Amino acid sequence: MVSLRQLRYFLEVVDAGGFSAAAERLFVAQSALSRQISELEKALQAVLLERSSKGVTLTPAGRTFVTEARRVLTELEGSIALTRSVARGEQGSVRVAHSSSVPFAGGLPVALRAHLQANSGVTVEVSTLSSEQQQDEVEAGRIDLGLVRLPVLRPAPSLVCETIARERLLLLVASDHALAGVASVSVAALAAEPFVSLPHRERGGLSYRVAQLCQQHGFFPRAAAATSRKATLVNLVAAGFGVAIVPESLAALAGPDVRRVALDDANAESEVALLRRRDAGGLVVALADALAGALKAP
Repeated sequence: MVSLRQLRYFLEVVDAGGFSAAAERLFVAQSALSRQISELEKALQAVLLERSSKGVTLTPAGRTFVTEARRVLTELEGSIALTRSVARGEQGSVRVAHSSSVPFAGGLPVALRAHLQANSGVTVEVSTLSSEQQQDEVEAGRIDLGLVRLPVLRPAPSLVCETIARERLLLLVASDHALAGVASVSVAALAAEPFVSLPHRERGGLSYRVAQLCQQHGFFPRAAAATSRKATLVNLVAAGFGVAIVPESLAALAGPDVRRVALDDANAESEVALLRRRDAGGLVVALADALAGALKAP
């Protein structure tokens, strides 16, 4: 089997014009250098160099091999440089997913643009997945970073889950709803209201957090005739199906047919976290830091 050392030694002999000069350049014994070249020729089953008192001359096979050897080493050096650049967070591709309750809006795209402008060799692919799906995909290496709405019901010990933001929760109602004109309301006053988003029995996230708040006041959210755990819940509120409790970032996307009402409850808050593998490289960590900086509250 041909080794990289043999390739480098062979090219040094060619460039130096002989074994003695090449051995001096490489700081190795001439006998060791000669042995490596002999083993290379044996592995290739071809004579590469004709030796004489005047030095060495490439055989036809040697002239072919010297071109290929230079190409292999050049490509290897390029791969090493690329790998080091990726490890430093300077070059490569990062796959990011976010929960629909963590809109990729506001400061996030601004921070992403600034990061990519400062790191021209980096590209990013953004998709939407539930918090639990993100956890599975990050573990499997199919995505690199996840933006999730806590709680995650079954946190994976192999992942880093860093809380990066805390948001106030607001009530969304249709513009013709009885609560549309009030400045604030308590969660306790919503016991009879139909909710357009209910928690999934196997998933955490926003709807689970809302259910926690409701249960603290002795009731479980009553289901509206149409429900959704996605951002489409805003459209269901606008259509008059029921109410929703959402974070400020999601409420900001609501149109003129929806009213935002403050919640009196001091603990009416929700947290956003970043998910990544513990062994994530510098490319991923650098982007994670940039996105976290966009959301972290002072």
